[in-house]
Amino acid sequence: MQPGTYQHISEKKRKRQKSFAVLIDPDKVQPAALGRLTDLVNEASVDYLLVGGSLVISSHLDECILAIKAQTDIPVILFPGSPSQISKHADALLYLSLISGRNPELLIGQHVISAPFVRKSGLDIMSTGYMVIDGGAPTTVSYISNASPIPYDKNEIALCTALAGEMLGMKLIYMDAGSGAKRPIPEAMIAAVAEQITVPLIVGGGIQDPEKAYRNCRAGADIVVVGNAIEKDPALIKEMSAAVHAAAHAEV
Repeated sequence: MQPGTYQHISEKKRKRQKSFAVLIDPDKVQPAALGRLTDLVNEASVDYLLVGGSLVISSHLDECILAIKAQTDIPVILFPGSPSQISKHADALLYLSLISGRNPELLIGQHVISAPFVRKSGLDIMSTGYMVIDGGAPTTVSYISNASPIPYDKNEIALCTALAGEMLGMKLIYMDAGSGAKRPIPEAMIAAVAEQITVPLIVGGGIQDPEKAYRNCRAGADIVVVGNAIEKDPALIKEMSAAVHAAAHAEV
């Protein structure tokens, strides 16, 4: 296990460096088939691997993470959709609180249930204000959460929500349009949030090409997450990673 994942993220933000994360859904990949993917992420200098999903109906979360860890030193961060998606074999956990919705179970209820297991896991626990943004199509996360997403053109709502999350003590803010979003989060909304918060900002959902990944970073995202596009075309990993890291150099 790699200690200090959050410290690593914070230090990169302090240095104005951008990071690229690949999201791996255990429901969509078999552990035995992870070799090609880990080769690609290693070659592309991917910064983080997020593992999880809204459902995770398969039973091989631990097996999947162990297979990844055997083939790469890239930090593995859990992106759980439920309290059951905890594995001590990962490096860190996004402890998500759905601050954009009004479902008490996803604000604090599930955290009460999972707290003893999370504490014993030994993971680097990163409290994360999770904000779902309207991506132009129903997504699994909006269905499961039973919460309306923030309208894509309401920058002020996103800004105030992110500020509230930071002032409540969240270590990270994660803006997500959801897997399979038809419309990615607008750069204007990303910029509005990034200009006002001090904690690292993660952005994901609907990012289909390197140009959009680059623009998101230029708008203020510290970490760009891509999953669905890479599932369709794994070769995009190298181009996406290069675009994200190029955005950091452009800021210098």
